[in-house]
Amino acid sequence: MTEIPEHLLKRAAEARAKAAAKGGGDAPAAEGGDAPAGGGAAVATAERTAVATTGAAAPLATGPAGHTQRLLTVVKAGSIQDVRATPVDKVHTWPHLLLAEFVAALACTAFLLIFSIFVNAPLLALANPNLTPNPSKAPWYFLGLQELLTMFHPMVAGVTIPGMGLIVLILAPYIDKNPSNRPEDRKVAIGSMTIFLMFWAVLVMIGSFFRGPGQNFVFPWKDGIFFDL
Repeated sequence: MTEIPEHLLKRAAEARAKAAAKGGGDAPAAEGGDAPAGGGAAVATAERTAVATTGAAAPLATGPAGHTQRLLTVVKAGSIQDVRATPVDKVHTWPHLLLAEFVAALACTAFLLIFSIFVNAPLLALANPNLTPNPSKAPWYFLGLQELLTMFHPMVAGVTIPGMGLIVLILAPYIDKNPSNRPEDRKVAIGSMTIFLMFWAVLVMIGSFFRGPGQNFVFPWKDGIFFDL
């Protein structure tokens, strides 16, 4: 139990003594009839003062407007003040984010350097307007769009489908607002990105290895590969 400060107990006892002194003459006599009214009030005041001192009952105090207020307990300041900082799941851009991006950039640069050593990319001869190569394929990063052109109308293949894919990817962070970085908690985001990548990768592979003269479907292990890096 919280101890009541001594100065509050003294102030409560003084207030009770003053109240008893003012109303002592009007108090009724004790039941025995032997003690005067003032004596009974003094005994009652002493009993109340003793109770307040022992802490068994809360002392009463009179406010500026005459209202009676009850002192419940004294709360220490440290118990109601939160001095600890609330942990926030954030990290600084430097060095955490920029360091990871720098390492990723170095890894991509090293891969391109090693890849260029073992794979040649020679320039072709000058274009001959009288001789059109068959098949005429776009670079590999555009083969997905070229493959869509063989299946749909140019407006659908070149604008509608790619536009819808980009809009879905832009809205993905607003649809899946889960702040977790764990893959098992981001099923919507990872699922949508996986579907997009697999859809585009399949189109690129079909356009690269399964399209021959006239953009006809061929089997690379039977008719050969009509694609150059």
